[in-house]
Amino acid sequence: MIGKIFIWILVAGSLPLSIFPCHASGAEGDELLGTKPPEWEVSDWFNSKPLRLRDLQGRPILVRFWTGPQCPYCQRSAPALNEFYQKFHSRGLEVIGFYHHKSSTPLDKKQVEKLIRRYGFRFPVAVDHNWETLRRWWLQGRPKAWTSISFLIDQEGVIRHVHPGGEYVKGDEAYRKLKAKIEEICGITR
Repeated sequence: MIGKIFIWILVAGSLPLSIFPCHASGAEGDELLGTKPPEWEVSDWFNSKPLRLRDLQGRPILVRFWTGPQCPYCQRSAPALNEFYQKFHSRGLEVIGFYHHKSSTPLDKKQVEKLIRRYGFRFPVAVDHNWETLRRWWLQGRPKAWTSISFLIDQEGVIRHVHPGGEYVKGDEAYRKLKAKIEEICGITR
């Protein structure tokens, strides 16, 4: 057994770091910067008629994958999402939430609607059933530390910023980085 572990360490140590999804040259999600995500596959829209990614071409988009009340990061990030929507929607930013169900209980759309009201979301929200879009955009068949992820997409449909999970709260570094990138994409100078 020890011999097998030693051989694995030797083999892994000789491999280039570029084959590992989160290597020393960047943060998790950096490999997606500069790429265009595929069309989302979501349904059950709230606060909006159904939207398609291609229909929003020409507008910057902030997409946040979030889950239910058991996710403290989603709760703590909700005020920032609301702020970004209020502050930058008139400058073209579209904020969109994709709910992905994590509970062992069946999905109840009324509960999702209650959460949307509780968090004060006025922006479009849809349900990402079976995590179809989350899998294609983020998980890509590999384990990731987070599923509450945010993507900032520019007017050309290119991913310009990835917040790979957890929370962003007014005043913290993740919040400042995301806000600065939104301002940059929306053409707001300081």
